[in-house]
Amino acid sequence: MRRAKPGGGGRLWWLLPLGVALLGTVAAARRGADLEHRMRDLEDRLAARSGELNLTRIHLRRLAAILGHSTDHDIPADLATAIYDIALAEGIDPSLAFSLVAVESRFASRAISTAGAVGLTQVMPSTARWLQPGLGDSDLFERETNLRLGFRYLKRMLEQYDGDLHLALLAYNRGPARVDSIRTRGGDPSNGYPEAVLAESPSR
Repeated sequence: MRRAKPGGGGRLWWLLPLGVALLGTVAAARRGADLEHRMRDLEDRLAARSGELNLTRIHLRRLAAILGHSTDHDIPADLATAIYDIALAEGIDPSLAFSLVAVESRFASRAISTAGAVGLTQVMPSTARWLQPGLGDSDLFERETNLRLGFRYLKRMLEQYDGDLHLALLAYNRGPARVDSIRTRGGDPSNGYPEAVLAESPSR
């Protein structure tokens, strides 16, 4: 019978603690990875809930603003909603939009001025066709179309006069050509219109 040589296979025993420690490290790493995954999942859920909460707040602020304008101007909620949403879509402050419509038409969709301006924002048909070629005169009595083109024209005037609201409102009311002509001659094109619009209602 062959005897095991001293110091032969017995040398492997010292590896046993190392193997146990390695297995423990692997298990700990797996637990750590699982914990990290759970933490990320929790963070994602919290972020989603936070996003939902922010959207709810925005929606509530929108509804409160619309209700406030509806009450202030004594107009139907659906009209207030249209003015608010279209103003934002066209890049106009909703408070300014409400004031503009109040001064221009007193919220009468069928209003026609002596100069031929039409609808809620009192857009001239020629201006409307410049903004939207092919538009018919009767189209300007359609609420959304009139608001959209009126606010778009005001936005164009704001851009033309580098954000100067006073000049933009004057150009909206008197036409940019006339305003520029008066200013070129050294005159003042002011006629009280911007002040009337800005004084119409408080900002929200």
